Amino acid sequence: MKTKMAGVDVGGTFTDVFVLDEATGEARVAKVPTTRPDQSGGFLDGIGREVTDLGELGTVVHGTTAGTNALLERKGAKIGIITTEGFRDTLEMRRRDRRQTWGLRGDYDPVVPRNLRLEVPERTLADGSVLTPVDIDAVKAAAQSLLDQGCAACAIVFVNAYANRENEAAAVAAVRDIWPSEHVSASHEILPEIREFERTSTTALNAYLQPEVAGYLGRLETALRDGGFGGEFLIVQSNGGVMAVDTACQLPVRTALSGPAAGVIAAGYIASTAGFPNIITGDMGGTSFDVSLIADGEPSLAPQTSIDFGMVVRTPMIEITTIGAGGGSIAWVDKGGLLNIGPESAGSNPGPVAYGQGNTRPTVTDANVVLGRIDPDRPIGGKLDRLDVEAASKAIDEHVGQPLGLDTLSAAEAILKVANSRMAGAIRLVSIERGHNPRHFAFMPFGGGGALHTGAMLSEVGIASAIIPRYPGVTSAMGCVIADMRQDFVQTVNALAHEADTTRIAEIIEEHRVRGLKLLDDAGVTFEGRDIVVELDMAYVGQTHTVSVPLTINVGEDGVTAPTHDEIGEAFDAAYMASFGRLLEGGVRRILNLRTAVIGRRPKFDLSTLAPTNDGKAEDSLRTTRKVHVGGDWHDTPIYTRLTLPVGTVIDGPAILEQPDTTILIEPDLKGTVDQFGNVVIERKEA
Repeated sequence: MKTKMAGVDVGGTFTDVFVLDEATGEARVAKVPTTRPDQSGGFLDGIGREVTDLGELGTVVHGTTAGTNALLERKGAKIGIITTEGFRDTLEMRRRDRRQTWGLRGDYDPVVPRNLRLEVPERTLADGSVLTPVDIDAVKAAAQSLLDQGCAACAIVFVNAYANRENEAAAVAAVRDIWPSEHVSASHEILPEIREFERTSTTALNAYLQPEVAGYLGRLETALRDGGFGGEFLIVQSNGGVMAVDTACQLPVRTALSGPAAGVIAAGYIASTAGFPNIITGDMGGTSFDVSLIADGEPSLAPQTSIDFGMVVRTPMIEITTIGAGGGSIAWVDKGGLLNIGPESAGSNPGPVAYGQGNTRPTVTDANVVLGRIDPDRPIGGKLDRLDVEAASKAIDEHVGQPLGLDTLSAAEAILKVANSRMAGAIRLVSIERGHNPRHFAFMPFGGGGALHTGAMLSEVGIASAIIPRYPGVTSAMGCVIADMRQDFVQTVNALAHEADTTRIAEIIEEHRVRGLKLLDDAGVTFEGRDIVVELDMAYVGQTHTVSVPLTINVGEDGVTAPTHDEIGEAFDAAYMASFGRLLEGGVRRILNLRTAVIGRRPKFDLSTLAPTNDGKAEDSLRTTRKVHVGGDWHDTPIYTRLTLPVGTVIDGPAILEQPDTTILIEPDLKGTVDQFGNVVIERKEA
């Protein structure tokens, strides 16, 4: 019986692997450099570090940045759009917004140039009636023109196709008959929802990613099968759930924040189990610092996000704020003499200066190395024998110290101070600016570099405590292993609540339920249970923004029972009151969209199996002592082997806890306690 599962998260600098033996509860981790341009090399290398026979694996779950990188770097496929006459510029007009507030010119280049956005005769009205049937000959001619111009994928977006897909479906069928690949995206399949720009953008970006993501996942799956893997290969979605690889190839836009979402899912499970239902996560990798807030054990889902200016994806995603402040983010001084961190990153190749692979500009990691916080003789990742402290010092001197008139140590501290300030700002953005008091939350740092900055975040933001998971450097990979399978559906209703056709609403929910359950069945994965979550996007007439209204449904032998108008009204009042603390007297309620999530609950492993089983004292895990620069001074700092510290151990700062995937810094005014799950809980020392 295949009892092993592997979660693999590919980041900008490292590829992380978490292998769980479900029979014994044993977990093994690996961290290897990400390979570029083809990330599959690092993926297979990482699994191979811990699994000699791929046939032992029952499931491989992958959190990928292939789609994210393709969008950010504008390295998707050459694609075309076929749309309704008069609407070829929807993608470029956006919401009449601009990257810069001031100025007379914009600088936005859509992923599809105007000459590849072709119009055809057709028109469906907002009420769903067909004013002009689609001209199939014009559609075929447009598709052939796009092929002749070298397009690898095609997006078809007709006006009001969410209300009636008849014209668009006919056009899609005609294009798929002549298109040489499966890379044809239709808006009524991707996002049957009102709002023309968001639907156009999401469909276009899906087509833009299809050749890249499908090719990448196809190579990975082939390599796994050739290596003897015969289990299920699943992909993490931006909503924190997983999907089958064939679904990911059809809907790659749903992987836009795949890796970071997996980390948030793992963080929520770990923290809730340890008694911290309210946490703020900080995932610090090589390129970015990703922040998310979890309240009462549940991460927040955003209906849409902007990957970059003008690149809007409307699909449920875990709310994650990302800034360019990773370990590989480059420090530089601008013309005005101000020190900046990122957004440019040294990535995995060439990496920080200390890696000795050709980079000459200092990074956040270089500052930590120079200040003694990272042991140069024990670099993570397994590829380097020693970090070059001298080269890192020289780079900091040249690019930061000399321009600012600082010595090496002061310049390194300045780099960390700016980086910490930027990270603290991101935490305030997801907490204080959204009505949450950070004092009521714990901070969970993870990623390869997050645990080095714990004390700074507690001090700068005012968070009371932090919880560092057992394997912080591979938390996102762990999230791949425990994430549920989830399928999201949406359909615009656009009706007054008291007049809505509740029978039709029930039919839509039933259609979503049946499709979602089939996708769960086709994945071949074992589930502990299955849930159907239904929400309505509602508002008062005259309002632009909606609130999510949970709707309780009943499923009988004949399918979903239709909700009553009173049930919908009461659900809206409760949700609106919870959000705004009042109702609008005399306001008329309106239903905009119906959303259904079909969730397959995957078994969760017992986190206590990760806890150390050895007895003894902290002194048994003391490896050495070295000088570490913290708070403007050098401290003789004990260095512990973190994974062998017994449960209940209390470590007073200053101290450093080392493990293969990360380094934890406990600053002088803090203490760390090993809990029953092997987490390290960091709090301020009692006065």
